[in-house]
Amino acid sequence: MRSDTERNRRHLIRAAALLFENSPTPVSLAEIAKHAEVSTATAYRHFSSVEEVLHAFREQVGTELRDFSARQTSRGMVRLEAVSRHWVSLVLEHGGAMAQMRSHRGYLERLRESTAYLAPQAEALAEPLRQTTEDLGLGDLGDEALYLWNVLFDPRDILDLIKSGRTEDEAAGHLVSALRGALIGWSAAGR
Repeated sequence: MRSDTERNRRHLIRAAALLFENSPTPVSLAEIAKHAEVSTATAYRHFSSVEEVLHAFREQVGTELRDFSARQTSRGMVRLEAVSRHWVSLVLEHGGAMAQMRSHRGYLERLRESTAYLAPQAEALAEPLRQTTEDLGLGDLGDEALYLWNVLFDPRDILDLIKSGRTEDEAAGHLVSALRGALIGWSAAGR
C-alpha cells in the first residue's frame, strides 16, 4: 500500500476513535473524514461504513494486545492476568471508542466465523487461557474459555467499574478473580 494511502487509513481510524470517545451521538463517515482531514471520497475508498472503521480500530487494539501477549515470558494464570490487565489498560486508554462496538450476532458465532477484528484478541488469549485451564486441572475449554473472558472483560463494563469508583488495578483484579471462578464453574457444569 502506498505511504499516503496507509497514512490516510491510519488517520481515519484515529479520527474515528477520537470522535467516538467524545461523542454521545452517532458519528458519520463524513465527520470522520473531516476530522482526519481527508475527503469523504477518500474515507469511502478505505471504509464502506462507520462500523467498518470501528472494526479496523478494534482490530488494531486487539493487535496491541496480541503483541503484548507474545512478549510475555510467564505462563498460565500469571500470563493470563498480565494480558487481562493490559486489556483493561487499553480499554481505559481508548475509552468510549472501545464501548461503541455492538453486534446483533453473538461472540462465539463471530469468533467461529473468524471475524477479523476478533482474531488478534483471540490469539492473545488462547494460549494463556489454555495453560490456565490446564494448570487448574480443568482440561481445555477451547473457545468457550474465550467466551467467558469476553463476557467479563467487555469494555463497557470495564468503564462502568471505573466510573463506579474502582481503580484500574481493583477492576482488573476483580475481573481476573471472577474469570478464574467462571472457568472452574464452567468446567464443573460439564460444558
